[in-house]
Amino acid sequence: MSMPSNSSPVAPRPRIQLDSNTRRWFARNLGLWRSRRLYFFEDGEALRVDMMLRVEIFSEPVEGDAAYRFTWWPEQEFEFFDKKPRYVPTGTMEANLCGHQLSRSSGYLSGAPTKSQIRQVDEHELIFESHYQEWDILEHTRLVDQDRYRSRSIYSWKNGALDVAETHHEIRVEEAGAPIPHDALP
Repeated sequence: MSMPSNSSPVAPRPRIQLDSNTRRWFARNLGLWRSRRLYFFEDGEALRVDMMLRVEIFSEPVEGDAAYRFTWWPEQEFEFFDKKPRYVPTGTMEANLCGHQLSRSSGYLSGAPTKSQIRQVDEHELIFESHYQEWDILEHTRLVDQDRYRSRSIYSWKNGALDVAETHHEIRVEEAGAPIPHDALP
C-alpha cells in the first residue's frame, strides 16, 4: 500500500531515557556487598565461596545512561578457585547501562566484552539475559528488606546444557561512596 503524495515524512524520534526505574534500581545496588555463594555443577558437585563485591558509579558515562565499575575479591575461598580455575577470584569490570541493555567490559564466564538484555520484574528485581560464545546465562537479582540484602539466582547453559546453577545471598556491608570522577575511566 503506497502513501498518498501529500503525506509528510515522519521525523526521527528524539532519544528518550526510558529506564529511570532501571537506573534507580542500579543506584540502589551501589556500595560494598558480602556475597555468600553456592554453586551446583552439572556433575553433582556443590561448592561454596564467599566474595566481596563493590559496585560504584562513574560521575559521567562515556556512553549510555550510566556507567558502573564492579570490583570483586574472595573473602573465604573454601578451595573453590583451586577446584574451578576458570573462575576469576579477583577483578574489575566496567559496565554501561543503555536503555534495557547492559554492556560489560568482560563477560561473566569470559574475558570478552558482552551485552546483557534487561527485564524489570518489579521495582525490586531485574533479570539479565546474556548470550556469548557457547554460553547462555540467566540471572535474577532481587533487592530485599529496604536494600539491605540481595538475592541472586544465576543459571548458565553451555552449548544448550545446564552447566551450573548458583545462589548468592548478599548483605550490604557499606553504603555507596562518591561517584568515580569522569577522568578515571579507562
